[in-house]
Amino acid sequence: MTDGEIEEFLVGQVVGRVGCHHDGLTYVVPVIFAWEAGCAYAYTTEGLKVELLRANPSACFEVDQYLPGGSWRSVIIQGTYEELTGGDAERTLQLLAERLASPSRQPGNREQRGGGRVPVAFRIRAGQVTGRRVDRTAV
Repeated sequence: MTDGEIEEFLVGQVVGRVGCHHDGLTYVVPVIFAWEAGCAYAYTTEGLKVELLRANPSACFEVDQYLPGGSWRSVIIQGTYEELTGGDAERTLQLLAERLASPSRQPGNREQRGGGRVPVAFRIRAGQVTGRRVDRTAV
């Protein structure tokens, strides 16, 4: 995929997978994300992925799409975890609310989630980005 195709694809997707590794444990988990300016932004609560990413900020982020007939696209980002606070965390919530375009999810209308766990805003800043696609069309 070209850089433009990768950018268009990432902006159009909602779910990606964060891959992290520390002390012999590899963990991959889906997150809802927003793509902007070379970074995947997400909001979560403290848990295993945040613990591993804090210990080793080298991360992989993967986004894919499968279509009827066997066509698919996939982008893999090798990058760095950055935890966000203050205005950067609020901006993350805003990006996600805009991305999901649901009035009930706009900043200020947030529901209490996460079972009392501490919320964490973060981004994966892209280092290397690669994309592949396979287009299968019925003949």
